[in-house]
Amino acid sequence: MITSFEAFLDTLSVHHVGNQAQDEMYSLSDEPLDLKDEMIPRLLMQYFLTPFEKTNEVYHLMHHSDINLNEIFSFVTQIFEDNERFHEVSQHIAKHLYAVTTHPKIKAGELYVGLFNNVQIEGELLDAIGVFKSETKETYLKVYPDKGGFKMDYEENGININKLDKGCLIFNTAKEDGYKVVVIDKTGNSQDAAVYWKDDFLKLKIRNDNFNQTANTLSVYKNFVTQKLDDEFEMSKADKIDLLNRSMKYFKEKETFDLDEFAGEVIGNEQAIESFKNYKQQYEDEFETPIADSFEISTNAVKKQARVYKSVLKLDRNFHIYIHGDKDLIEKGFDDDKAMNYYKVFFKEEQ
Repeated sequence: MITSFEAFLDTLSVHHVGNQAQDEMYSLSDEPLDLKDEMIPRLLMQYFLTPFEKTNEVYHLMHHSDINLNEIFSFVTQIFEDNERFHEVSQHIAKHLYAVTTHPKIKAGELYVGLFNNVQIEGELLDAIGVFKSETKETYLKVYPDKGGFKMDYEENGININKLDKGCLIFNTAKEDGYKVVVIDKTGNSQDAAVYWKDDFLKLKIRNDNFNQTANTLSVYKNFVTQKLDDEFEMSKADKIDLLNRSMKYFKEKETFDLDEFAGEVIGNEQAIESFKNYKQQYEDEFETPIADSFEISTNAVKKQARVYKSVLKLDRNFHIYIHGDKDLIEKGFDDDKAMNYYKVFFKEEQ
């Protein structure tokens, strides 16, 4: 979705943001970073943009009453309208991040604000403002030749350009919706510390497109099968796995999702169908995220959800049984002599 082979870094400002809960301060630079060295911008482009090449979710900046009250929306709008104000506004962005850095487990780190040109999202080349934070520092060994041999040295508190901790790209398009935004957040020592980047700093809402309609439907159905069905039906784990496999098969084979068709082909039982529809409605109401009864299926979302759709029966610590096809070829029973459950598996040939 995000490609950067035509992109280049126009301007970059760097600041340091501490944690006010730890009595740390912030430090603002006086001017943008000097990018005259050819290698540094190349490394920075790899560090900042490469992680976004695998992102699929697109967000928008939001505010419950007025989008102009979203601080980041206001700041990036100022930059898009007047690039000359870039560094000044980057300082305001750093101060805003410091203001929301209140959880004691949030790490201090450098904040980078960059202006990029010709970054592609969904086939469109656009200017984008990137906001990134490096929290994790590493130690690096250096080996170099010396007098017919080699010497070794090290450098502490270095940054691994292959591991971006936190970042976002805000594209100069769809302003009326809160711009298009993609985000990376790979750190967080607790739930409270983990949400501050997306929720407190950026204030994001996810775009309700085909990717998210597909992902949300699969997620809701998985939770329904694994958590809700036990309240109303007696089902074995093998039966649940079969329901999950059938739903994944539906999404892999169909181009469009239709709720009634899905319910009839995958769930089948009228009482369970009604229960699933009610469960889906409760999710939409609770999270204020409507899921259409019909939409085009996103293959990328299906691939992502397939990783968390488990088709394995875990039996004590001795056996795992993977169920990929006909559940009627596996039978569950109870052995009175051993006082233990068992599964009987039927097959034609061993591979």
